[in-house]
Amino acid sequence: MTTAPPLEIRSLTVAYGDHPVLWDVTWVAPEGLTAIVGPNGAGKSTLIKAALGLIPALSGSAAFFGRPLDEVRNRVGYLPQRASVDWDFPATALDVVCMARYPRMAWWGRVPRAEREAARAALAEVGLEEFAERQIGRLSGGQQQRVFLARALAQDSDLYLMDEPFAAVDAATEQAIVAVLRRLTEAGRSVVAVHHDLSTVPDYFSNVLLLNGRAVAAGTVQQAFTPETIAAAYGGRLNLLEGASVAAGARA
Repeated sequence: MTTAPPLEIRSLTVAYGDHPVLWDVTWVAPEGLTAIVGPNGAGKSTLIKAALGLIPALSGSAAFFGRPLDEVRNRVGYLPQRASVDWDFPATALDVVCMARYPRMAWWGRVPRAEREAARAALAEVGLEEFAERQIGRLSGGQQQRVFLARALAQDSDLYLMDEPFAAVDAATEQAIVAVLRRLTEAGRSVVAVHHDLSTVPDYFSNVLLLNGRAVAAGTVQQAFTPETIAAAYGGRLNLLEGASVAAGARA
């Protein structure tokens, strides 16, 4: 039997009002660590949100492990952009991570000790156990991102969709996140991440989707992340992409 891919998108079209953002995108995400890259406005975040049903699509479909999301929701984790979070919400880092464990709990009463310990373990994995009781708004930007990464980890999913997990974090946090993502894939999990830094794609990811309204190229980084596909995705603005092209060419 053939194992169904973690994510399969077929003929997905999405528009905001009269403005099309994605047009007839078909893509199969492989197992492992995959980057979605493209210029601003290319529809990268929209692709993830539409696949998860967070925004409506005009047409098309998404399947997770060969099934509708509602049937395998417990196997799919999501890390949103930091900008979409209300950091003034009166919750501690531990509270936020515990939210990922709610599907395993009764809807009434306190969070069971075992679930709180699982949430603490996720915080420890991202190096934030000592900040468990701190209100999320009092954490630095990098620490906040780690908290939401811990929340995703606490879901104990088989596929993680992440919307710019490296945005606005310091170098130490970026390397800590990379280490966590690699541990996930070594454990047989898959990650699909919207990514903005083209120069690090070959170092951080095994697979890539280049997107600009449509799917421009997809495959392993060695096969699909080339100077030619980068130029096609970014409209030939090579003066802005010299470093990325050099990095891609070095691995061609």
